[in-house]
Amino acid sequence: MSNRALTLPGTVLQKIAILGTEGRRWLADLGELIASLEQDWQIRVGASLMGGTEAFVAEVLTATGTRAILKVAIPAHADNLGLGHEITALTIADGQGYARLLRSDLARRAFLLERLGLPLRELGYSTKDQIALICATLRQAWIALPPDAALPTGASTAQWFARFIADLWEQLAQPCSRRALDHALRCADARANAFDPARVVLVHGDAHNNNTLQDLAQPTGRFKFVDPDGLAAEPAYDLGILMREWIDELLVAPVRLGRERCAYLSHLTATDQQAIWEWGYLQSICTGLLLLQVGQQQEGEQMLMVAESWANA
Repeated sequence: MSNRALTLPGTVLQKIAILGTEGRRWLADLGELIASLEQDWQIRVGASLMGGTEAFVAEVLTATGTRAILKVAIPAHADNLGLGHEITALTIADGQGYARLLRSDLARRAFLLERLGLPLRELGYSTKDQIALICATLRQAWIALPPDAALPTGASTAQWFARFIADLWEQLAQPCSRRALDHALRCADARANAFDPARVVLVHGDAHNNNTLQDLAQPTGRFKFVDPDGLAAEPAYDLGILMREWIDELLVAPVRLGRERCAYLSHLTATDQQAIWEWGYLQSICTGLLLLQVGQQQEGEQMLMVAESWANA
């Protein structure tokens, strides 16, 4: 048993607490797990980092003197399916647009990754500039997939959205209108039907400004992604994430400002606006419902307010 002193972000500790006995056991065994990784991977674990939301993250030094990052995911991913997709995505990317994967151990939910810099959200850029930088990084990261890539498809993901949103809408006692729900189901159906294997690329799945980090090996202004969901989908899926971000800025005029953002994303990436709009709507209503479910009432209501306006448009 290791007596190592460990520091984890409050968000991670909250999620561990929700897991109950399983979470407490994982936390109690974390020091021993890290010690075993140090021995097996010939690394020395240093200071913990506080940016993670579902993992212990720390700086490490390898046997060759290279500085890297250790990530150990919490047991919320006990089935390891999502982590397997993350490993697949990072392996396929091989450092192009993503942090390079140096080692991984799915059984221990552990990753050794290329060390990157600060998240984009901490660097003082305007929203418009952040969007442009994320889109530039996405254009590097949207790479062709090998035929045997075992990743969820855009079609299956759209179908998942339809089921999840409808179920959660009922569980939460219908917190937005039936019209808004029906529009989500139409968007999901449209994106599932539009799925074309010939247009599929590696999609991050959650490319926001906290998952976009400085690339320390490149000149200022270059970034790489971390924590991919890993999907085989159309590029518009990733742009839908950016439609749901900075939601407070859209509240003044949700439809006009939403359309302007959609057009800007299309301009930056040469991607179809309707596809961006539909994925963005699905992301917004789904995230709004999820925020309500976890008690973030104000943020959830704001997101659903924007989604209602978009549905009515």
